[in-house]
Amino acid sequence: MHGAAVVVGVGESTYYKRGGAPISEFQLACDAIKNAVADAGLALADVDGLVSYMDRDEPVRLSAALGLGDLQFSAQTFGGGGNGSGAAVTLADAAITAGYAETVVVFRSLAQGQFHRYGRPSVGRRARGAAAYTAPYGMLSPAQITAMQTMRFMHDHGVSEDSLAEVVLTSFAHAQHNPRAIRYGTPLTREQYFASRWIAEPFRLYDCCPENDGAAAIVITTPERARDLAATPVAIVAAAHGLSHRDGVAAFGEENFPTAHYRTVARSLWQRAGVQPADIDVAQFYENFTGPVLMAIAEMGFCEPGELNAFVAGGALRAPHGRLPINTSGGNLGEAYIHGMGNVVEAVRQVRGDSTCQVPDVALSLSVSGPGFAPGSAVLFGPA
Repeated sequence: MHGAAVVVGVGESTYYKRGGAPISEFQLACDAIKNAVADAGLALADVDGLVSYMDRDEPVRLSAALGLGDLQFSAQTFGGGGNGSGAAVTLADAAITAGYAETVVVFRSLAQGQFHRYGRPSVGRRARGAAAYTAPYGMLSPAQITAMQTMRFMHDHGVSEDSLAEVVLTSFAHAQHNPRAIRYGTPLTREQYFASRWIAEPFRLYDCCPENDGAAAIVITTPERARDLAATPVAIVAAAHGLSHRDGVAAFGEENFPTAHYRTVARSLWQRAGVQPADIDVAQFYENFTGPVLMAIAEMGFCEPGELNAFVAGGALRAPHGRLPINTSGGNLGEAYIHGMGNVVEAVRQVRGDSTCQVPDVALSLSVSGPGFAPGSAVLFGPA
């Protein structure tokens, strides 16, 4: 790491409300990849690697449809949901650093209108694996499972509902500066937040991410190749992907329950980067629900759990001058839920200086992927 691979392009499709996309999930992926490659100043034929997570769009089909170069590398990560977004970047970094490929696109495409809704419970005749401990008792959706973790965390550490609200209001406020965002033009007040209906206590409606159609992508290459491009390269300073022993096991059987599963990720990331949480200028925290954001802020080392109420209060999470500006594009809650890939794109944009909600003089920009589910991953970006 430490700049052995650099991001030279970012791109998205148009973002739509679930069911609003006039094209297929595959076409959304093609749009995002084409936009990212064009942003890099490359040709599609220059791409020789593809990496994703939980994606249905196979490299063979994408390569044929887009006219990519000879494919030298393709991979997907283990783990469910947005906790794969940072891990996918680490795979691309590893492939480039090891010489398996020169120009790799990391992408995620999601059309919940075309396929199933991730927030909707699905019930089969039999419950297998981890679902055997939850489904027979009516705990069927991610919101319910995450709510139980969050409720216990709030009880143990005195975390208030106002702190959950700070995450929501921050994301919505930042989305008002971002024309790409689903929530652009629809600001949210604290009164509206607290008046919204319960989904699974302690989560109200706005604590839960929307369900969207869209795709996002980044292009990663070598520093040598980047010298020939007009795009501003952004270094992958460090990354981490993993879990502690028994993290994520069924029936909330973790030794450290409740946990966001980020203690090991944080320890590895800071050690590899040679920096500390206090050095971070801006961060994107994956928020399928607000509770894991607070848990991850603590487990990544920005404060102790009992200090969260004070740490996030009073606009401390707001750009441009908050203590720790987060989710500056609007995040999953405000921009679009693309399984966290939009957060990776925004982390890169902050280093390039072209975010719609730019933090001044960004030297270190963090993306934390999918807290609440294991294994976790995180990536740290900086100027090349």
